[in-house]
Parts: sequence; C-alpha cells; structure tokens
Amino acid sequence: MNIKMVVLDMAGTTVDEDNVVYKTLHKSIKISGFDISYQFVLDHGAGKEKLQALKDIMNQANIHSYPLNEIYSLFLKLLNREYNNLEFKAQPYALELFQHLKDKNIKVILNTGYNQETANKILEKLNWTIGNEIDALITASQVTNARPAPDMIFLARDMFSIKNANEIAKVGDSIIDIQEGKNAGCALNIGVLTGAHNKDQLSTASPDLIIHSLSELFNIF
Repeated sequence: MNIKMVVLDMAGTTVDEDNVVYKTLHKSIKISGFDISYQFVLDHGAGKEKLQALKDIMNQANIHSYPLNEIYSLFLKLLNREYNNLEFKAQPYALELFQHLKDKNIKVILNTGYNQETANKILEKLNWTIGNEIDALITASQVTNARPAPDMIFLARDMFSIKNANEIAKVGDSIIDIQEGKNAGCALNIGVLTGAHNKDQLSTASPDLIIHSLSELFNIF
C-alpha cells in the first residue's frame, strides 16, 4: 500500500474543542423550543456540514415544522461568541503525527464540516498554518456536496495531483467521516475514539480500523 495523502478530520480528531460545536447546536435547538437531547445531536449531526446537520437532527426527531434559518442563525451567533473565548488544543499526538507524515513525504490534509470562516478561525487559534503544520485545509463550503459525499477528498486529491483515491487514507471520529472515505474509495478508512462517536457507532460504518489514539497511526504510516 502506497499512501501519499492522509485526510484527517478537525474537531474530535485532530482538534480538541470540547465538542463546543455540538453543544452550541444543541443549545440553539433547545432555546428555539425543541426538546432534543445532546446525545441525539451527536448521534445524528456529528461530522456533517452544520446546516445539513441541523436538518438531519430535526428530521430524525420527526420534527418537520421548525424555523430552520432562525435556528441556524442563532447557532452561528452563539458559536462565534464561544469561539472568541475558547482555548483550542491539538488532540494528543496530532502535531507529532503531522510531522511524522511529512517526514514520510505524505501530504497532511485537514477537512471539516465547518465553513471556511470557522475553520480558518480554529487554525488561527491553534497557530497552525498551511505549508507548515498541514499541507491544505478543505472545508464543506468549498464543495458542492458535503459529507458523506467524497467531494472534499476529491478536491484534496486534485490539488496535489494524486491519481488514485487508493493512495489516500481517511481518519475521523464520526460515522460520516468513514462513509466519506469509503465513498471516495480511500485505501484506508480509520475511526478514532477521541471525539463524537464510540466504538459501536463507528463499527456500523465498517471502517478498516478503529484506534483509541492518533499515536497508533505511527505504526501504520
């Protein structure tokens, strides 16, 4: 197996932001008058483009009449406030993994269901820059179809002239990360237990491997 690129999710996989996105999405739904649990938000929204996540959460809760744009606008307002005050941290071993991959001449790509503005703000808070810690950042706002569609991985592939998706590995903490990688035809699709979904949940997406920590990837790549 000749891996030339590893595509890693951000929140929960390489970035520790205490699940503030899903906590804020849950808060926005509750403020808007809908009694949905935080766990339900994680189960049905994790890893997705956030407007789509909101739609899917409400649909799965069998709620079909709700002010979508108002809830989403509230979410963005509250999230911006949270992000201005939150201290972001790299997940354990994330920076060491980035360097390990670069030493192996493997491209390090972050991709995310966040929009571009939010993702850039996270990079700035972490003091990560494209060309240093990572080779590229791909966000849901750059593509037509968000996860589980493979568009973000295909965009990364094309940016670095990777000929085949079987030269790419995908790593993420949610079911939809694994689905995205499989839909792209990635050679390896790896779930990590540092974020939204537990082992049983990740197993439903049939990943090639489930790991407890990014440190386990040093022996794979």
